[in-house]
Amino acid sequence: MDFTCFGFIHCWLLTLCHGTKQCLRNWARPHSDSLAVGMALDLTRSKTQLVLENLLLRQQLIVLQRQVKRPALTWQDRTLLVLIASKLPSWRSALMIVQPDTLLRWHREIFRRVWKRRSKRKGKRGRPPLAEDVVALIQSMARENQTWGAERIRGELLKLGLQVAKSTIQKYINEVRSPLTHKQTWATFLRNHAKEIWAVDFLQTHDLLFRAVFVFVIIELESRRLVHFGVTRSPNDAWVAQQLREATPFEQGPRFLIRDNDNKYGQAFARVAKGTGIEILRTPFQAPKANAICERFLGSVRRECLDFCLIVSERHLYRTIKEYQAYFNHSRPHQGIGQHIPCPRQTDQLHRTEQIVSQPILGGLHHDYRRRAQERNTLACAA
Repeated sequence: MDFTCFGFIHCWLLTLCHGTKQCLRNWARPHSDSLAVGMALDLTRSKTQLVLENLLLRQQLIVLQRQVKRPALTWQDRTLLVLIASKLPSWRSALMIVQPDTLLRWHREIFRRVWKRRSKRKGKRGRPPLAEDVVALIQSMARENQTWGAERIRGELLKLGLQVAKSTIQKYINEVRSPLTHKQTWATFLRNHAKEIWAVDFLQTHDLLFRAVFVFVIIELESRRLVHFGVTRSPNDAWVAQQLREATPFEQGPRFLIRDNDNKYGQAFARVAKGTGIEILRTPFQAPKANAICERFLGSVRRECLDFCLIVSERHLYRTIKEYQAYFNHSRPHQGIGQHIPCPRQTDQLHRTEQIVSQPILGGLHHDYRRRAQERNTLACAA
């Protein structure tokens, strides 16, 4: 045999040995893609090899735990970890990538999913949905009758020949109003009698020389209209009574008048209110929310007017508030009444093609935007 043939056989044997060694390595490596194949191959290996491989994998898991981002696990992975842990007594010590509480939470979620699917009734349905007109009727009854509960509305529906469960009525009631209380709330009283209620309060400000000046305001709750105001440096009972007398000519006043517990409201003020047929409602102590609409107006006066003005005198403050009153009543939309104006302009129907003009208010601090046809009605509306 010559040297060339011997070299060829030697190379072929080396290649065969290298291929066999690589196959043995691939056979000994755990298969991560298939768990069943990896378990079958582990049965052919010795205990020493399995312990060493377990040590190697554990060290890699220790390194993996140092990472900031936790690996994402699918529901299949979670289910498999739960099943394996249920068969392994020492599963807490073998768990590395998640906490034991997390695995227990997965077990509870899988338990709920399984029993939820098994508890579904096949071929059966729940209650048939209510007709839209019946739902609208229930909600209308709940809005129009604040003291009616679900059982009372159920009896009214039975009178009309409609059978609806109490729980169903409660569901639709909660969509249009809050749960009932044992007594009528203050907000409900204000909402039901807003057209018959006025509110009064004082606003204290200072002039250029830091002298106190007081503004007395009267607000109508339903329209948010500034009914009357007065300016003085020394408010007292007689002066406040005169302001109420001027705001109610010919005894045309509201049914209720909300005020706080200020000592400026004395016997003279009470006599004028009683002579006009007004019932005075005093707010609780340290409860500004009981007179929230009037307090909100005073805040608007400060933020939109007085914070940008230097008051020189009492007369100057009166002219400023007078101009703000015209803007507040006839031009400024209010959120509490659906972005409407307290005193809407009495104008004919306008066309979108008419020109829009801007009129400065309070020296340009605010502007009133209107169409050209509204200009001729501005003076009449303000009067």
